[in-house]
Amino acid sequence: MKALVYTGPEALEYREVADPVPQDGEALIRVESVGICGSDMHAYLGHDERRPAPLVLGHEAAGVALSGAMTGARVTVNPLVTCGTCPACRAGRDNLCSTRQIISMPPREGAFAGLLAMPERNLVPLPDHVTTHQAALAEPIACGWHAVRLGRAVLGDGPHRALVLGGGAIGLGAALSLGAQGIRDVTMVEPHAARRAFLDLRCDQKTLAPDALDPAEQFDIVVDGVGYEATRAQASAHARPGGVIVHIGLGQSTGGLDIRRMTLQEITFIGTYTYTAQDFRDCAQAMFEGRLGALDWVEERALSEGAGAFADIRGGRVTSPKIILVP
Repeated sequence: MKALVYTGPEALEYREVADPVPQDGEALIRVESVGICGSDMHAYLGHDERRPAPLVLGHEAAGVALSGAMTGARVTVNPLVTCGTCPACRAGRDNLCSTRQIISMPPREGAFAGLLAMPERNLVPLPDHVTTHQAALAEPIACGWHAVRLGRAVLGDGPHRALVLGGGAIGLGAALSLGAQGIRDVTMVEPHAARRAFLDLRCDQKTLAPDALDPAEQFDIVVDGVGYEATRAQASAHARPGGVIVHIGLGQSTGGLDIRRMTLQEITFIGTYTYTAQDFRDCAQAMFEGRLGALDWVEERALSEGAGAFADIRGGRVTSPKIILVP
């Protein structure tokens, strides 16, 4: 099969690789849509030691099952593979499984390829009205869905106000998840002017440039979908006393948090990683029911042109929150 292979910092090759061989309980999937994630960009830049070259990246996938009980069905893929038996899995927190694996990270190759092998339990069938481009968004949106669920559990019910830092797919997915879970007063902060315009006009979001946010404004819940020192500093400053910061982004490992303010004002910080299997299914169902909007905010490129897509994202030339590659 053909695949887009990460070969080193800022280097990708579209080339022939061996077809995956499904193991017991796995299905072979023909990939029809696969998104470029921020973590793929992190690896592409050579900043993720968990993803050494050469490697097939990509974990936001949807396609058609070619084997197993769902043969012929169009499916979206939960890329997180867990054991199902450890204490975390038994407690319903399978995203914290001690032996978790995710495609696009050894030992599992990713979905920037024509074919993918995945456990059948990781597949969610699609209704007829949902396209594979839309379905490939289940993974990034589920990250926000999970984060919002955890934040709401701390806050409880109420007319909460939310701030979302970052207007990429993670931030937009979090904003849509906030609305779907009952928090509709949402402000997004995004530095890229063209992307702000896209989010305002195409996604019905209220967006601001980072320097346009009132320094004194406070929010009940702040979602950091970027994870850089500057965004953590902003989250620390804008969470109200007793509020919650939910942190999804993995841009930088350290810096930014105002620990003194968080301590004195009893601000809860929650690091959030991916989603549980139930979160993924719940998010997908909300998508299927139209509760997360039209999901039409993607740009399509051919997988063979993937290297150019990565370079365009790197160069700030992409306004849509998500590029979908088509094998």
